[in-house]
Amino acid sequence: MKKRVTSLGGIFFKCADPKAQREWYAKHLGIPATEYGAVFDWRDAENPEVKGQTVWNPFKNETKYFEPSQKEYMINYRVENLAELLEELKKEGVQQIGEMQVYDYGKFAHIMDPEGNKIELWEAGADNV
Repeated sequence: MKKRVTSLGGIFFKCADPKAQREWYAKHLGIPATEYGAVFDWRDAENPEVKGQTVWNPFKNETKYFEPSQKEYMINYRVENLAELLEELKKEGVQQIGEMQVYDYGKFAHIMDPEGNKIELWEAGADNV
């Protein structure tokens, strides 16, 4: 099997006012963000021709997207072959939450770690390599 996690795909956290948070981070830390967050573009160290992206985005405190985790954050990890990885994780007894979702910008699935943190796994689509 190829590498499981290839990089950090995104960091998401809960807050009372996502718009105000995005404005504060833009003003004070220079992170320009839309309602969908900020995207940091980068290149693969082993193959500089390969581009990648990491997303940063605040969510409203009331979001259900992080459930069943009760944590205030969720980390997204980029993977090379999500379907294959999910099969391996299933064999290892890792709990998957819901089904794999497929969009133009990639495939997503969620798992839980032993302490109840929901983890998002993302295989980037062709446009989000």
